[in-house]
Amino acid sequence: MFNPLKLQEMLAQANQMQEEMQRKLSQTQLEGASGGGAVSVVMNGKKQLLRLRIDPAAVASLSGEGPDLEMLQDLIVAAVNDAGNKAEQQLTSQLKSQLSSQLGGLLGGLNLPGLG
Repeated sequence: MFNPLKLQEMLAQANQMQEEMQRKLSQTQLEGASGGGAVSVVMNGKKQLLRLRIDPAAVASLSGEGPDLEMLQDLIVAAVNDAGNKAEQQLTSQLKSQLSSQLGGLLGGLNLPGLG
Protein backbone atom coordinates (compact mmCIF):
# COMPACT_ATOMS: atom_id res chain seq x y z
CA MET A 1 0.00 0.00 0.00
CA PHE A 2 1.19 3.52 -0.82
CA ASN A 3 2.42 5.48 2.20
CA PRO A 4 2.57 9.27 1.58
CA LEU A 5 4.68 9.78 4.71
CA LYS A 6 7.33 7.43 3.33
CA LEU A 7 7.33 9.41 0.07
CA GLN A 8 7.84 12.69 1.95
CA GLU A 9 10.71 11.11 3.87
CA MET A 10 12.35 9.90 0.66
CA LEU A 11 11.98 13.35 -0.94
CA ALA A 12 13.54 15.00 2.12
CA GLN A 13 16.46 12.56 1.93
CA ALA A 14 16.90 13.28 -1.78
CA ASN A 15 16.97 17.02 -1.08
CA GLN A 16 19.57 16.54 1.65
CA MET A 17 21.71 14.44 -0.67
CA GLN A 18 21.46 17.08 -3.41
CA GLU A 19 22.51 19.84 -1.01
CA GLU A 20 25.45 17.75 0.19
CA MET A 21 26.54 17.07 -3.39
CA GLN A 22 26.36 20.79 -4.24
CA ARG A 23 28.49 21.56 -1.19
CA LYS A 24 31.06 18.95 -2.19
CA LEU A 25 31.17 20.24 -5.76
CA SER A 26 31.83 23.78 -4.62
CA GLN A 27 34.72 22.53 -2.45
CA THR A 28 36.24 20.27 -5.12
CA GLN A 29 39.12 21.83 -7.03
CA LEU A 30 40.28 20.55 -10.41
CA GLU A 31 43.22 21.74 -12.46
CA GLY A 32 43.38 22.02 -16.23
CA ALA A 33 46.44 22.88 -18.28
CA SER A 34 47.57 23.43 -21.84
CA GLY A 35 50.73 24.19 -23.75
CA GLY A 36 52.77 21.84 -21.60
CA GLY A 37 51.78 23.80 -18.51
CA ALA A 38 52.25 27.25 -20.03
CA VAL A 39 48.69 28.00 -18.98
CA SER A 40 46.91 26.37 -16.05
CA VAL A 41 43.60 27.00 -14.38
CA VAL A 42 41.86 25.81 -11.24
CA MET A 43 38.11 25.32 -11.35
CA ASN A 44 35.69 24.01 -8.75
CA GLY A 45 33.24 21.19 -9.35
CA LYS A 46 30.55 23.73 -10.23
CA LYS A 47 32.73 24.86 -13.17
CA GLN A 48 33.56 28.21 -11.60
CA LEU A 49 37.02 29.45 -12.54
CA LEU A 50 39.03 30.05 -9.36
CA ARG A 51 42.56 30.73 -10.62
CA LEU A 52 44.41 31.34 -13.86
CA ARG A 53 48.18 31.03 -14.14
CA ILE A 54 50.18 31.98 -17.22
CA ASP A 55 53.87 31.07 -17.33
CA PRO A 56 55.95 34.25 -17.70
CA ALA A 57 57.79 32.63 -20.62
CA ALA A 58 54.49 32.46 -22.52
CA VAL A 59 54.00 36.18 -21.98
CA ALA A 60 57.61 36.98 -22.92
CA SER A 61 57.00 35.37 -26.30
CA LEU A 62 54.36 38.03 -26.94
CA SER A 63 56.90 40.84 -27.07
CA GLY A 64 58.61 41.69 -30.29
CA GLU A 65 57.54 41.65 -33.91
CA GLY A 66 54.02 40.28 -34.47
CA PRO A 67 53.21 38.81 -31.04
CA ASP A 68 51.13 35.64 -31.19
CA LEU A 69 48.33 36.77 -28.89
CA GLU A 70 45.92 34.36 -30.57
CA MET A 71 48.05 31.39 -29.47
CA LEU A 72 47.93 32.54 -25.82
CA GLN A 73 44.17 32.98 -26.04
CA ASP A 74 43.82 29.48 -27.47
CA LEU A 75 45.95 28.08 -24.61
CA ILE A 76 43.70 29.76 -22.05
CA VAL A 77 40.56 28.37 -23.69
CA ALA A 78 42.11 24.88 -23.86
CA ALA A 79 43.10 24.96 -20.18
CA VAL A 80 39.62 26.09 -19.11
CA ASN A 81 38.03 23.37 -21.25
CA ASP A 82 40.40 20.76 -19.77
CA ALA A 83 39.38 21.71 -16.22
CA GLY A 84 35.71 21.81 -17.27
CA ASN A 85 35.93 18.28 -18.66
CA LYS A 86 37.45 17.08 -15.40
CA ALA A 87 34.68 18.81 -13.46
CA GLU A 88 32.08 17.11 -15.67
CA GLN A 89 33.69 13.71 -15.06
CA GLN A 90 33.70 14.36 -11.31
CA LEU A 91 30.02 15.36 -11.37
CA THR A 92 29.05 12.30 -13.40
CA SER A 93 30.94 10.03 -11.04
CA GLN A 94 29.29 11.56 -7.97
CA LEU A 95 25.84 11.37 -9.54
CA LYS A 96 26.28 7.69 -10.41
CA SER A 97 27.45 6.93 -6.89
CA GLN A 98 24.59 8.84 -5.32
CA LEU A 99 21.99 7.30 -7.61
CA SER A 100 23.28 3.83 -6.87
CA SER A 101 23.09 4.55 -3.15
CA GLN A 102 19.56 5.95 -3.41
CA LEU A 103 18.30 3.05 -5.51
CA GLY A 104 19.79 0.59 -3.08
CA GLY A 105 17.90 2.25 -0.25
CA LEU A 106 14.65 2.51 -2.18
CA LEU A 107 14.71 -1.11 -3.25
CA GLY A 108 15.32 -2.21 0.32
CA GLY A 109 17.98 -4.76 -0.52
CA LEU A 110 15.88 -6.60 -3.08
CA ASN A 111 18.00 -8.75 -5.33
CA LEU A 112 16.57 -7.81 -8.71
CA PRO A 113 18.28 -9.15 -11.85
CA GLY A 114 20.10 -6.51 -13.88
CA LEU A 115 20.18 -3.92 -11.07
CA GLY A 116 23.02 -5.18 -8.95
